Amino acid sequence: MRSKILVLLLFLIYLSAFSQSSSKYSNEFLNIGVDARSIGMANAVVSSTNDVNSTYWNPAGLLNIERDEISLMHSNYFANIANYNYISYAKKVDNESAIGFSLIRFGVDDIMDTTQLIDSQGNIDFNRIELFSAADYAFLFSYAKKNNFLNLSYGLNVKIIRRIIGDFANSWGFGFDLGIQHQNNNGWNFGLMARDITTTYNSWSFDEDRLNDIQDAIEGQNQQIPEKSEITLPKLQFGVSKEFSLNNEYSLLGAFDLFVVFEETNDVVSTEIASVNPALGFELGYIDLVYLRLGVGNFQNEIQYDSSEKLSFQPNFGIGFNMNSIEINYAFTDIGNQSTALYSNIFSLKFNLNMLR
Repeated sequence: MRSKILVLLLFLIYLSAFSQSSSKYSNEFLNIGVDARSIGMANAVVSSTNDVNSTYWNPAGLLNIERDEISLMHSNYFANIANYNYISYAKKVDNESAIGFSLIRFGVDDIMDTTQLIDSQGNIDFNRIELFSAADYAFLFSYAKKNNFLNLSYGLNVKIIRRIIGDFANSWGFGFDLGIQHQNNNGWNFGLMARDITTTYNSWSFDEDRLNDIQDAIEGQNQQIPEKSEITLPKLQFGVSKEFSLNNEYSLLGAFDLFVVFEETNDVVSTEIASVNPALGFELGYIDLVYLRLGVGNFQNEIQYDSSEKLSFQPNFGIGFNMNSIEINYAFTDIGNQSTALYSNIFSLKFNLNMLR
């Protein structure tokens, strides 16, 4: 029965992926990831996530929380030009269900609007420069439920996407994610996260008057109004993990994930139908107090200047401190500049609200 449900899910995702045209980089900000702990493990957490951050990684993991939890994260990208902020809250409803809510904002602020830099007499007036922001928002509403008959935990995300580019353009989007987790009798954890299972649709609206304000624009050459709709194809993340007790003080969590997208990319395994990218993560814990994390992922076949290919990858490192009800995590991505991605310093904070009562 369990295998039939999984096959049916994969079949529906396959049909969704090939029944509609898509935009290659639609809602790409949702692929960055949240939580310094998870990023330190190269995002190989779909089977082991068990806290408030499961609202993003796999809502089925929300069933493992015991108290109300809240998580915060801030990081900078592109030499501090772009800011990524995340907040999430989750609580247990009963022994077999849990709920959560997340808000993600990825934006570039204080962009100079120079469309009015030159006045009607041809004079340059810097006082006419205004500032605007280009920001992407995602609101995730999560629900998790335990199925004792199948020995499965499953969760659903309802996503609302809001994207704003100053007063030039804005869009609304809507989609669903589905997550599953299972632990066998030997302690092995298995997870599946299917993002945008019915595709996620974004509808754009443009202020054509503002677009016409752009000076020296020639229709069809250096100015063209984009398509008013975007479709995000489904993505899959499979994972397996297990925690080993080394002795009374040390534990080791090992995790291996596969990321699948239904398009041809530069991933290490790429076909016309789908591309697959592996990730491997480890977490060494000491008396549930201090954690050391390592991860490697984002394997890419990069085209060199001589048209040859070179395999690149992204190594990550992280540390964490668990102090009673507060957990502080740090991750440093792309150690040694092994990939084209720029390194980032990421901090996150997690605590339970019960300690405030």
